[in-house]
Amino acid sequence: MTSEEFSELENRLDYYFKDKAVLLEALTHRSFYHENPDRADAYNERLEFLGDSVLGFVIVEYLFFLDDNFPESVMAKAKSYLVKEAVLSEIARSISLGKYLRLGKGEEHTGGRTKKSLLADAFEALLGAVYIDGGYEPARKLVMGLFKEKVDAIIFSREFHDFKTELQEKTQLLFNSIPDYQIIKQEGEEHKKVFTVEVYIAGEKFGTGIGKSKKEAETIAAQEALSRFQQ
Repeated sequence: MTSEEFSELENRLDYYFKDKAVLLEALTHRSFYHENPDRADAYNERLEFLGDSVLGFVIVEYLFFLDDNFPESVMAKAKSYLVKEAVLSEIARSISLGKYLRLGKGEEHTGGRTKKSLLADAFEALLGAVYIDGGYEPARKLVMGLFKEKVDAIIFSREFHDFKTELQEKTQLLFNSIPDYQIIKQEGEEHKKVFTVEVYIAGEKFGTGIGKSKKEAETIAAQEALSRFQQ
């Protein structure tokens, strides 16, 4: 990487490394390391492992101190949603992280700079590098700067909550059966379909959901059924 590229990435992060070597390590994929042993002393998997733990802690800490007083089960589900590959790769793309990675020729030729798994791992390595270079507070600031809006949005929408799994667990416990989802209606053109789904438990209808996909409609039906249980 050139000094200009270093500065460009640091500006995106709003964090400036005292030790550029740790940043370089975070950006080095093992494919580059194995192909260029004279140009790389290490690759980023150790930093990735560290960054994964730092990320999880920062997110749980934020959730813990929210006024909602979420129980452990909710915090666990929210954390699991936020640290999944799809979310991390989206965050990585938002800072154009793929542009700065050092990849081997094989990874380069197979689109490594846009691979979700590779981007997610690289972001965790980058966070680990910030933690090593500057400590917890800069790492926390980086995570919250990039994640806070997303965290608040999923907390508000409960997008992370797996209503279908929760309903199945309840019905197995209470009725020794699993929910039966039935598509009642499909409307609209092929690319604009709307599905209506009803969920039955032990032969009785417990909820109805309408969505743009079968999965969305089933989720809404499960949520309605859970509300009925709570009532």
